[in-house]
Amino acid sequence: MISFCIRLRRSIFLCFLAAMFCWAGSPAQGQSASSRSAAERTIWQRNNPQFEALPLELSPQNHLIVRAFINGKLALLGVDTGAPVSAIAVSRHRHYGLDSISSASKLPPKLMINGALDTVGIAKSLRIGALNLVDEPMVAIDLGPESRTAPLRGEQEIDGILGADILFPTRAVLDCQRRLLILNLEPQSEALTPGVDYRGLRSVPIHVSEDYNLYVDGAINGAPALLMVDTGAFATLLHRSFVKRMKIPLRDTPFRSAAVNQKMGDVQIARIRRLSVGSVDIVGHNVGVMDLGGLIHGGLLAGKRPVAGLLGSELLQRHNGIIDFGTRRLYLKG
Repeated sequence: MISFCIRLRRSIFLCFLAAMFCWAGSPAQGQSASSRSAAERTIWQRNNPQFEALPLELSPQNHLIVRAFINGKLALLGVDTGAPVSAIAVSRHRHYGLDSISSASKLPPKLMINGALDTVGIAKSLRIGALNLVDEPMVAIDLGPESRTAPLRGEQEIDGILGADILFPTRAVLDCQRRLLILNLEPQSEALTPGVDYRGLRSVPIHVSEDYNLYVDGAINGAPALLMVDTGAFATLLHRSFVKRMKIPLRDTPFRSAAVNQKMGDVQIARIRRLSVGSVDIVGHNVGVMDLGGLIHGGLLAGKRPVAGLLGSELLQRHNGIIDFGTRRLYLKG
């Protein structure tokens, strides 16, 4: 769950993304909600009433956005697998009329997010397609640089985040390449999700921490490591000390980055000879490099198999990434 702040004009920024991270998409393409037509979705929905297939919008910075309704008001939520809990922008808390946690509630009135305490509110109704959640807790966070600079760089402002606390219980399937989110409206049945094409994809087990973080086994230039699966990160990012330890050359950039409740930090670029995710080898790929110590805690950045960084949206989309929260598996095209 990370956002980037821009110093240059938007046109220069988008050129930088294309050159440094080799992203093949374009902002114009990103505005289409889904490759599936409305008529096809209607037929599919009629034949599969247990499931809800939601088209996602793709922002200029590769963020997947779903349309929802909070207390009857339209909300744009970023689908963020790196966020353990769903959230609302603190600036939109009053607009959506979230209730405060009562003293009699068993829910905590505040949650620790990246080292800071944030207030928890209650949405009387959170509707996502046909799924209607009642009295849903949402933490109020400052979306920071992303919210303030979105109009400047053409990025669509979001009202909040759809996190793992909803994606897991609904046994969701997130198809990053097709920009589709499928929710199971009867998750107790554990039925297989229809309409998902796994042909030609390799399966990678997902390790889920107690805090709802998703990790996959990988390697950086042959060195074993874990990567956090984070659709909230527009690009794959590695921890700076890990990259330096591997003696991988770094290039400076004019850009800085910030995450929720984290200070701005410099972003560098490294070219990775071989980045492995499970049995999928990605050769000659540029990644962002920064200090991720504020995001990854509990000694996970050290050890025999450290968490080396975040597996971000650009690789998940390019390699037809499908995240199955029911079976806890990531599928990638090799």
